[in-house]
Amino acid sequence: MAINLDWKTGFEIELMAPAGASRRDLAERVATRVGGTVRRFFHPQSEPSAVEGRPVFENLTPGFRVEDGQGRWVASFVDDLTLQGDLDRERPPAEGWRRIVADDGRLLRLVERHCDPDAVGDGSLVPLAALFGTEIVRHPSGMVRVADDRGRSVAIDAPLPGERERPCEIVTAPIAVDHAGALAVLLADARALDFFVPVESATHVHFDAGPLCSPAAVAALVAMWTRHGAGLKRLVGSNARCVRLGDWPDDLAVLTRSARFAAMDWPAARRALAEIKGLAKYCDLNLVNLINARVDKHTVEVRVLPGTLEADEIVAAAALFEGLLGWCRDADGGEPVPGTLVELLIQAPMDQTARTLWLDRLRQENTAIASAPGPYSPSTTLSGDKT
Repeated sequence: MAINLDWKTGFEIELMAPAGASRRDLAERVATRVGGTVRRFFHPQSEPSAVEGRPVFENLTPGFRVEDGQGRWVASFVDDLTLQGDLDRERPPAEGWRRIVADDGRLLRLVERHCDPDAVGDGSLVPLAALFGTEIVRHPSGMVRVADDRGRSVAIDAPLPGERERPCEIVTAPIAVDHAGALAVLLADARALDFFVPVESATHVHFDAGPLCSPAAVAALVAMWTRHGAGLKRLVGSNARCVRLGDWPDDLAVLTRSARFAAMDWPAARRALAEIKGLAKYCDLNLVNLINARVDKHTVEVRVLPGTLEADEIVAAAALFEGLLGWCRDADGGEPVPGTLVELLIQAPMDQTARTLWLDRLRQENTAIASAPGPYSPSTTLSGDKT
């Protein structure tokens, strides 16, 4: 029996192209299937920097947006810098694949606005240099540098390192109905081209944040995940090799369980949440888009799901979290979090097929751990408490 989702959701599915292929190949296959087009764009990312005084480098890498014949966004196909283990870093850069690097994201937003992602060769930064009244400087290594009129570096355009054209994060448009069908055809296209699940892969689900815009819902979400997050990560099989996951700062729980927070209206609660230091995107559950109320991405993002090429697995996991978020949405601010995962899954407003599936998996996990030697017991497994 099919599992149905009621929440509008978007999905990010991390895959890897086979050697010799690229994410553009998948974008073109999808565009052909839907009778649409592929548009190349600058995809922003950040990565840690080893340069003193520069904690991150901001990147723009080639992304490919597919629209159908009516101009509606279907999905985008972008790089993900966390996917490394399946690549041969000694391979030379692929022809025509370049990235733009700066130490200030505001400069790259100028690049996005004024430069052409389809520029041939190494000339993409010419318009940026013109903004600063200078000329691009080419180096024998293949890099192109833009500096301001005082010689200070603005941005660098360089060949994309070996095989970085292969990582492919499929970013779907928001899906309101037939989630399984929409994902199934995308993943069938990926399998047809021999795309596979990389070793660091994860699947992210973005839930429309509108129903969770209340202090009571956010407080319930923080309390629920604080109590049961570790157990839920075990239940869904989070990938231990996935990076950019982690806990929220402790101040979040302190704030959301306070009487002061409960008495706030939503605008005041958003401002209080935004003041918490260390609350970032790279947590198990990403609340940053909820707090910032971005028009283009007003979501709560679940980041703990493992990578997969199976649409049914993704939808089943999304249904689990749809139920959990529904429990948070319906919380009145005084209802305690159920003490065990079994109780939580029973109480959550969830597709019944999904509920049965996850309760069965939870009981199987509990049986396996209870029968294994060690200091575990059924009560600790079902509670989901952190250990």
